Amino acid sequence: MATVKTGLRSDVAQSGSERLRLLEAESGGLSVPAALALAVQQAMAGVGGLGGLLHHRDVVSGELRLVAVGGLGPGFSEAWAKMPEGGRTPPARAARSGADIWSADGMGTHASGTAAVPLLGADGPIGALSVLMARPGPPDEEQWSFLASVAAWAVARAGPADGDTTSTGGSRRWPAGDHLGEEPSADHFDEALIAGRPDEVQAVPCSERTFRMGELTVALAEAVTSLDVVRAVQERVLPPFGADGMLVEVIERNRLHILGSTGYSREFLEQIEGVPLTTHTAATGVLYSRTPDFVESPKELLRRYPELESLMITSAKKAWAMLPLIASGRSIGCCVVSFDRERSFSEEQRTLLTALSALVAQALERARLYDAEHARAQKLQRGLLPRTLPSLPAVSAGARYLPAGQSDEVGGDWYDVIPLSSDRVALVVGDVMGHGLAEAVTMARLRTAVRTLADLGIPPDELLAHLGDLIRDLGDDSYATCLYAEYDPVTRICAFSTAGHPPPIVVRPDGTVVRPEPAADPPLGAADPPFGTHELHLPEGSLLVFCTDGLVESATRDIYEGLDQLGRSVSRAATGSSRPSSGSLDELCDTVVSDLLPDREHTDDDAVLFVARTRSTPDRDVASFSLSDGPQAAGEARRHVREQLALWDLSDLEVTTELVVSELVGNVVRHASGPVRLRLLRSRTLICEVYDSSPTAPRIRRATSTDEGGRGLQLVAAVSQRWGTRFLPEGKCIWSEQTLVS
Repeated sequence: MATVKTGLRSDVAQSGSERLRLLEAESGGLSVPAALALAVQQAMAGVGGLGGLLHHRDVVSGELRLVAVGGLGPGFSEAWAKMPEGGRTPPARAARSGADIWSADGMGTHASGTAAVPLLGADGPIGALSVLMARPGPPDEEQWSFLASVAAWAVARAGPADGDTTSTGGSRRWPAGDHLGEEPSADHFDEALIAGRPDEVQAVPCSERTFRMGELTVALAEAVTSLDVVRAVQERVLPPFGADGMLVEVIERNRLHILGSTGYSREFLEQIEGVPLTTHTAATGVLYSRTPDFVESPKELLRRYPELESLMITSAKKAWAMLPLIASGRSIGCCVVSFDRERSFSEEQRTLLTALSALVAQALERARLYDAEHARAQKLQRGLLPRTLPSLPAVSAGARYLPAGQSDEVGGDWYDVIPLSSDRVALVVGDVMGHGLAEAVTMARLRTAVRTLADLGIPPDELLAHLGDLIRDLGDDSYATCLYAEYDPVTRICAFSTAGHPPPIVVRPDGTVVRPEPAADPPLGAADPPFGTHELHLPEGSLLVFCTDGLVESATRDIYEGLDQLGRSVSRAATGSSRPSSGSLDELCDTVVSDLLPDREHTDDDAVLFVARTRSTPDRDVASFSLSDGPQAAGEARRHVREQLALWDLSDLEVTTELVVSELVGNVVRHASGPVRLRLLRSRTLICEVYDSSPTAPRIRRATSTDEGGRGLQLVAAVSQRWGTRFLPEGKCIWSEQTLVS
């Protein structure tokens, strides 16, 4: 889609007059080809272009002939060396219509579009000046005016055509175009740098330097973070000028802080970090004047800033280009390009560095906005995840959440560790599909729902069914994957259900990897219950490994290959660790993440790695007793409690524990059905469990002063740290926990 700015330009735009004078000053003594190359370079620098073209009409053939090019390789120059004036390319349309042309056509490059202005002679258009743009959208009015000014200057510098352009008559003639391949190559340029011949580097013509600067424009357009901008400056600005030092500082809270540097010692950087803007330095000077400063020798620097002598000695630099970074009308920082020997700066070099500083400032402002948004998104995401993972009798755990490196939106990946009754633990990992605040809210709702349902003792398959109902209530476009697992340290069985999520990987203590592959259920929002429930018997010290697809799936690796690699990586890291503690799990997570995501800054999806090491309850800490199905069961339970607590040296809990089991067993005898079983667990707490075959849960009721009963569960709640009921396929379990007296 192209747009045309109607109306011929017959004069130079007033806003470009200063630039015209600058061009005229720079072009003194230059040949016509070199002057036209300078015009292309200035056009690119002024509007932030990737490349530039200058075409002139051949009055004999009527074709447009390429007479100057900048920022583009030889192949591109050959492709557009000649073009028919009646064609649809932006240069042809501008030369034909005499109007400014904007087109989304990048002319075979990755440019966002092409801006073309006509070259206006006395009798109408005689060619076109075109710039391949780095940013989406057409130039603004000031930039259009500037391009027209450069085009008018080029016409005035080279002269209008008068008859055959190949003749030798006349004082000025447009070049034949064969000069385009005669300037020093990039190989020569690089060799001069490597050989340490800075004078040759400085002698590189502007078209060669412009080619390199076009690469910088591309790199800045692609830069996402502030560090990307610094890296682009380091890689694309220093070599073309033969510089060996670079410093980028930004203003924060009225101080200058170092964003990135190269070629400076740590001692020097420590001295200048956090300098107040009120300090009289070269950097603050250019920020206040908003004008670049070029210092060609230490003597000149000391004349202006005598107080900087010690800093100058520490830096070991001999010449500096100090460039203010100005974006949106305000100073945001300073870029210093430095050299290890004295040197002078030509007008062309000063102009080019000044233009580059504007490009860097714009890219840096955009990148810092991204950095701020990305930091806020990560803070929100981390606020919705567990701050710390508890170390429980059943498991110790470690986890890593990795936000997408190329997105500033919040993701929906999450994980959790939920303590359950009887030392059991729930391990959860999920992924809400998509990115954004809506997905983060959905994730938070799911995490809250899982914690609530888990506390009710709902088994994994039923819990996922309830989550599916919640997702469906949110709308047809909401989907999530989830894996919910419960581990019992007494039986060493892990029961899990999964909705569209990769199953857990088991790494046994000897390093053997087991990757169960149960029949897959669809994601929440797309699946209907029932969900399958699967069981794993885990040896003591096994690792349960959970992840989201962002960790194991990429453009170069499918999810199955990724899961295999994850298992191998965890196995290597686990067998190489000698400390089976939560600390070593954190180290293990770091090792595995580095293995699977070596370039995490360039990932496009969030990722979670969640690892739990299982523990089992020793047989000596478990006591189970069958009770009679009648009133005598309460007495039997009290006797078993006295005997077992004496064996465990917990006689100080004898009275309260007898009270608890008497009330719980009495409730079963009166309101439920047998068989009745009592189980005692010694852990961080003393756990009493009473099992029966009734699915009805007891509840505390408010007893009045005249009621003869109804206070039993109130007494249990009063002497217990916590108590509750969980449902089993064969009935229920009423449990109570008491704090052990240290």
